[in-house]
Amino acid sequence: MQLAVIAIDNMPFPARFRSRSARALTPQAEVPTVYAPGTRAEEARRLLLERITDFITRNDLTVTAHNLATICGGLSGSHPELAQAFAAREIAGEPIDQRWLDTLARLNPDGGTRIAELETLMDKLEYGLMRFAQAARSAQTETSDHRDALGEQIEAMASPSDIAQVLDLSRAMLARIEQVETAMARSQAETEQLRENLAKARMEADVDHLTHLPNRRAFERRLVSAATEARTKGEPLSLAFCDLDHFKAINDRHGHEAGDRVLCTMASGLIEYAGDSFFVARHGGEEFVLLFYGLDKEAARQRLDAMRAAQAARQLLNRETGQPFGRITFSAGVAEVTEDTDNRSALARADAALYRAKQEGRNRVVVG
Repeated sequence: MQLAVIAIDNMPFPARFRSRSARALTPQAEVPTVYAPGTRAEEARRLLLERITDFITRNDLTVTAHNLATICGGLSGSHPELAQAFAAREIAGEPIDQRWLDTLARLNPDGGTRIAELETLMDKLEYGLMRFAQAARSAQTETSDHRDALGEQIEAMASPSDIAQVLDLSRAMLARIEQVETAMARSQAETEQLRENLAKARMEADVDHLTHLPNRRAFERRLVSAATEARTKGEPLSLAFCDLDHFKAINDRHGHEAGDRVLCTMASGLIEYAGDSFFVARHGGEEFVLLFYGLDKEAARQRLDAMRAAQAARQLLNRETGQPFGRITFSAGVAEVTEDTDNRSALARADAALYRAKQEGRNRVVVG
């Protein structure tokens, strides 16, 4: 197991926050922790970092920005719901693993709000760039018209000595207008480039770079729009969480690069079987999520179970080593979004069904 070690001012962690393995390697004569002079706030931050490190180590979690944000919200008390969920989980003696952390994030109502706020900001930025481009084009046209008119007047004028000064001033004005036109054209080109970059960033923000499937952000946006449309039309909509079975064992035996190839193969298989009536996304880690348009939960279960059987029948080989991966199977939980008005309820039911599928032996599809 690879552990992330966070060094804080080169000072030892208090014994109560070290992992069991770390305590076993510590000499019997404990060196008391002595904090450097500082404020209470500094000591509180240091203590929080120690708690986060110990939490990650004890529960064998991956150090990612998403995990750190969730764990910090629970341990710091800044997110009371997360703190309550952590406490209840530990009191019940149930494992705190990656899938459970992802479940917390799925059921967090703030997530959709943050995505909506981000979309609003991006829309405002794109609208502002469009308005600026329009203003630049309009100003460029007006200065060009003025320059042409002024140039015609200068050409028509005689050039006696008493108007030489006026002619010089007019020519200077023409030169200045040309400079403004050039600057406006450059600004317009830069604005168009910014708009193109924004569109590209939006597209890349919705794509998982490993599997090239839509990512969790894209799924959450699609779920909202699909659920709204389905309820308006009175049509069913179902979703499913699919989780690769024993994926950690694949990584441990064949390496993470081979594990990545397995994920890509799984993504390709889901796309192959999905067709136009599904929406497939990578939700995170070894978990995928599907939307079934126009299918109730039982019909969705049947379609997904056929996909599961086809996947389980395949024999995969590690092309780097020649060793067989064996059967790569997945477990899944299905729920019908349009059974009620709360999308998060369907997410919770599908997640609970996935958990049951794992408990009942894996390589199966369970309806929530």
